Amino acid sequence: MQDIRNIAVIAHVDHGKTTLVDELLKQSGTIEAHKELAERAMDSNELERERGITILSKNTAIKYKDVKINIIDTPGHADFGGEVERVLKMVDGVLLLVDAQEGVMPQTKFVVKKAISLGLKPILVVNKIDKPAAEPERVVDEVFDLLVAMGADEEQLDFPILYAAARDGYAKYNLEDENKDLTPLFEAIIKYVPKPTGNKDNPTQIQVFTLDYDNYVGRIGIARIFNGKVKRGENLLLVKADGEEIRGRISKLIGFLGLNRMEIDEAEAGDIVAIAGFEAIDVGDSLVDPNNPAPLDPLHIEEPTLSVYFSVNDSPLAGLEGKHVTSNKLKDRLKKEVETNIAMRVEEVGEGKFKVSGRGELQITILAENMRREGYEFSLSRPEVIIKEENGVKLEPFELLVIDVPDDFSGAVIEKLGRRKAVMSSMNPMGEGYTRIEFEIPARGLIGFRSEFLTDTKGEGVMNHSFLDFRPFVGEVEHRKNGALISMENGKALAYSLFNLQERGVLFIEPGTEVYVGMIIGEHSRPNDLEVNPIKGKNLTNVRAAGSDEAIKLVPPRKMTLERALEWIEEDELVEVTPKSIRIRKRYLDPHIRKRMAKQKKA
Repeated sequence: MQDIRNIAVIAHVDHGKTTLVDELLKQSGTIEAHKELAERAMDSNELERERGITILSKNTAIKYKDVKINIIDTPGHADFGGEVERVLKMVDGVLLLVDAQEGVMPQTKFVVKKAISLGLKPILVVNKIDKPAAEPERVVDEVFDLLVAMGADEEQLDFPILYAAARDGYAKYNLEDENKDLTPLFEAIIKYVPKPTGNKDNPTQIQVFTLDYDNYVGRIGIARIFNGKVKRGENLLLVKADGEEIRGRISKLIGFLGLNRMEIDEAEAGDIVAIAGFEAIDVGDSLVDPNNPAPLDPLHIEEPTLSVYFSVNDSPLAGLEGKHVTSNKLKDRLKKEVETNIAMRVEEVGEGKFKVSGRGELQITILAENMRREGYEFSLSRPEVIIKEENGVKLEPFELLVIDVPDDFSGAVIEKLGRRKAVMSSMNPMGEGYTRIEFEIPARGLIGFRSEFLTDTKGEGVMNHSFLDFRPFVGEVEHRKNGALISMENGKALAYSLFNLQERGVLFIEPGTEVYVGMIIGEHSRPNDLEVNPIKGKNLTNVRAAGSDEAIKLVPPRKMTLERALEWIEEDELVEVTPKSIRIRKRYLDPHIRKRMAKQKKA
């Protein structure tokens, strides 16, 4: 029987999980020295590379001496918490990475809480000890306090500690030791992570924790074998979460080593494999021996907290830039997303309109950005939180918000958050002129806050949040204060008219941009909406006067990214997304209909 260890790497976003996995791959000899390993090789998706974050949990396997170590690299963002939770059920130990300067962050708390509740023992890796402001000793104390607060038992509190700089490829037990390589970490994994329980002679029990899709073989379930042996071509019984049973045959059995997947003939208890051949396979489903079925408990998946409406683009510029513009194309693509992303839900709510619910703004904007790159064109509504009702009480999602701000700006930030119904729970000086403040805030209060926060802290503030729970509804939350500058004409914007408009507010467009009636071209400096003409040219006369041809100086426009636009819009506005442009518009383009609808809403 193979000697196997199964571990997950968990940490707050940007504390170095993927970099550490890269080094483990290199130093274990799994990837030959002559093969060039791309930086952050595990982040294979284009968006993951651009943003430097992990979005999907991925697994790899390395061989060290005679031990096979299955490693799962997990996302650090709360929006992808559903991924982390499932993965932890599949492993026997966790590598908890904490940044030696930042210390324990909201996501650290989130992932540690999950790991402790499942009875996993952490190996603490204090990463980035080469940072000038690193305080590894303080971080170890913080982690210990966190584990005590989370109700860890004696054994979990007796965790091994290593100090590392994953980027430079070394780990050590004591800060005084010399910087060599990751051998201490490999040894710690083999010593402290328990061997998988389960026996290859028992009846087969397999559980799926992630899905993949292949155009050739269809849906693939990535799963852990808890008991028994599995062979290619074998007949198994698929047991769904609702108890439905489907018989099927394994058409492909795939094993992992390094970044490669290779077809294998058989695997046994404790290993992690990919299985094809079951079209109805889903996350949390069990594959069991048909003669002796003993399905495992289905996985609990966290419910969505935010929803956004995707609809067919119906603006005057629709269909000019995108390849896929019809409601059928949009529906197929969203259905395909739900096949592999189980933390999302999609429902059709009308002709060409779909309600997409997920765990947060980031998760939904990542989907929209991916679709945009694939040539889709659509419009998005303002994100809304999902409100539940229990025993006649309205409940809404609350988040734990942790911000690090320069001391000079903390007052302004606390005041703004107060208006958004946030309650401060702690405030600690971080040294170097920074303060860390924690709040509990309704998720509604966070919509549109990030861009204001960056402006208020001159770009130096850092904010992170993670889902807490559903609590009673707390009434209205403050929205955007400023109105919009709305185009009243169709055509190309001219520098001359933009020059005259820029004193009315902040512009989002530059000269030469195509505009249409009802499109928003900027933010008004006052609370009301203002209709303006961005295509008016200069009246030409044959009289020359001094000063009539002064150079036009334009302030650079505010570039609206997808996230910024979604945060900025109000209920009566939409973001028009195409492969080339992101435009903001009023839901009703005709000014008369707009006024009538506003009156009806007030009434």
